[in-house]
Amino acid sequence: MINVRTSGILLHPTSLPGPFGAGDLGTHAYLFVDWLAGAGQTFWQVLPLGEIGPGNSPYMSSSAFAGNVLLIDLYELAHQGWLDESDLIPDPGFRHDRVDFSSQGPFRLERLRRAARRFFASNNDDMHQAYSEFCQAEGEWLNDYAQFMTIAEQQDQRSWNQWPEPLANRDAQALAFMEAISAEKISFWKFCQWCFASQWMRLKVYANERGVRLIGDVPIFVALQSADVWAHRELFELDESGSPSAVAGVPPDYFSKTGQLWGNPLYRWDIHEHTGYAWWIRRMKYALQSFDQVRIDHFRGFAEYWEVPATEETAINGRWMPGPGAKLFDAFKRAFPDLPVIAEDLGVITQDVAELRDNFALPGMRILQFAFAEDRSNHFLPHNYIANTVAYTGTHDNDTLTGWWDTAPLQVKRFAREYFASEEVDVPWDMVSALSASVANTVIFPIQDVLCLSGAHRMNYPGRAAGNWEWRFTWEQVQPWQTIKLAKITAENGRSRLCVEAWKIKEALV
Repeated sequence: MINVRTSGILLHPTSLPGPFGAGDLGTHAYLFVDWLAGAGQTFWQVLPLGEIGPGNSPYMSSSAFAGNVLLIDLYELAHQGWLDESDLIPDPGFRHDRVDFSSQGPFRLERLRRAARRFFASNNDDMHQAYSEFCQAEGEWLNDYAQFMTIAEQQDQRSWNQWPEPLANRDAQALAFMEAISAEKISFWKFCQWCFASQWMRLKVYANERGVRLIGDVPIFVALQSADVWAHRELFELDESGSPSAVAGVPPDYFSKTGQLWGNPLYRWDIHEHTGYAWWIRRMKYALQSFDQVRIDHFRGFAEYWEVPATEETAINGRWMPGPGAKLFDAFKRAFPDLPVIAEDLGVITQDVAELRDNFALPGMRILQFAFAEDRSNHFLPHNYIANTVAYTGTHDNDTLTGWWDTAPLQVKRFAREYFASEEVDVPWDMVSALSASVANTVIFPIQDVLCLSGAHRMNYPGRAAGNWEWRFTWEQVQPWQTIKLAKITAENGRSRLCVEAWKIKEALV
């Protein structure tokens, strides 16, 4: 349960400024923390930090535990002596406003390989000891991940169920031989995860010391092409060849008339129950070490999930199947008594989903963009919120507020004008203010809404296969008046440590 009034910003690290084609965990991440603190914000919410998958999606990771190595700060590696100045010359083709995954990925990986070679050739005993301790502490998932990434690279990224049978089936002799001839490559992936974890925890400490807490994102499903499915086939609905007979998705909804066919393998919840949900508990433990709070994506899938035959081309012809329900969350409560979890309870929410959320006092989500399609009884209108709620102007799946307003139907605009009692609704600020003034104890704004950016700055289009996850901002887009206005709204609504008077003084001086 959330019982303190707070405010925060949604921004994925890849959207940060930086010279190497995408944001990372370097200087600009620390500057962003400073900006959050200065604007009176308590939370920085990110998308999943794992390896990206098909379509560059952070929701299709090759591991439920590993971090995205492309987020590693290269300047920090140079500071350690593992990269030279020449390694830090950006590709002239890199853009400051978009991530070009096809160019920045190879650029960063090549420098990570150089850094790994120099690290392992160095004589820094303290660093080698720290690396060894990390490998030992995280070995339960790290060994599988490093093996998986190494074999996948050797197999030209073919799906693991198309690898040679001894490797696909994890034959002990085949894996031992692979490790013997690929020791350097396996060590490379472990080195990258050590670098990522070290840098992320350093950033987390920096943020926490400045009163900023981090909200992570845990996808309910994992990708078929992942170390988790390869190493734990028994936990997933697969046939003897390792292929899923049915996959995950959602039925037709607000975002798509044909639903969303995600393609993730489904869980064998009976086997998970038999193990006491050990894999899930390990996953949540790792997430809660990395973040102060986590949002579980597609929470309704724990009550019921949409099962689609693997042969289907859309998600229309699926069916609802029972999830683990309270059994899983009872196990979570035993392991994590406070259970700092946000339930992403969007979509088709039935009574059993609401009961599962409320029985464990988990805050649900309200999205302001969904509020103006009906009447004043709409669940998403601010006057209908409850305190134990995380309210958003929009999520990464929505348009920006400005883009949404520009394309909203006339009846939506008419209702919004009536609701705000104004013929000239100030978008996005009237909506940011309404959310902040609501009883919801936590409100989160995508940075695009605070910066008043158009729909061209949207992060993701659900159902679209390409062109997502690419948006970046620049510091030139962050105007002092926007920061001051956000801080003032936050303070006036009791969501900030900063007092309104201090911001009035600063505003007068600008």
